[in-house]
Amino acid sequence: MLELRNLCKSYETHGKPRPVLRNVNATFWKGDAVGILGRNGAGKSTLIRVLAGIEPPTSGEIIRGMSMSWPLGFGGAVHGSITGADNARFIARIYGKPAGWVESFVEEFAELGEYFRMPVKTYSSGMHSRLAFGLSMAIDFDCYLVDEIVAVGDARFTERCRVALEERRKRSTLLMVSHQPSLMRAFCTTAAILNEGRLTFHEDLDQALAIYEAL
Repeated sequence: MLELRNLCKSYETHGKPRPVLRNVNATFWKGDAVGILGRNGAGKSTLIRVLAGIEPPTSGEIIRGMSMSWPLGFGGAVHGSITGADNARFIARIYGKPAGWVESFVEEFAELGEYFRMPVKTYSSGMHSRLAFGLSMAIDFDCYLVDEIVAVGDARFTERCRVALEERRKRSTLLMVSHQPSLMRAFCTTAAILNEGRLTFHEDLDQALAIYEAL
């Protein structure tokens, strides 16, 4: 279970607090697949980063009863000064997984060729995303946080990513931020709309999409 209690997040802007999340209350259970909708600047990515522990809330409480992924789509999960292979071994040590297995999995999944053993700072943005996605899929999390997932390669590789994420969704919780209705319908069973800092849940996904488009 993942529970949010009166979660607030503000940033200082011109010397004054600018609230982004206002007293958000929610409970997510294992197996939930929730799409989070909201216009640009609504705070969707902020919510995902707070849930992942990348940023602390201003106030309120997060009760994490499940293991949380870093946000898929968040480049901070990868260290640029070391190689892709080094990143894989580093992630393996953090999560207590066999380093050789994780390295082999990521190398095969990301399909970076010789670049896998070169510093990540030499990668193109697409290669960087392929590595980050491969690292995410190498670890089994109870809850996957997906922040604006984008195509990270050709059509064949994009389909491979979709299949991998769908397989994880069958046994894990999924919280996805996306502006693409097709992705929401493919992966999510319910949705929530983040508007003016407040999160409103809708059991009917199509209804949520219609309300979001009307905002």
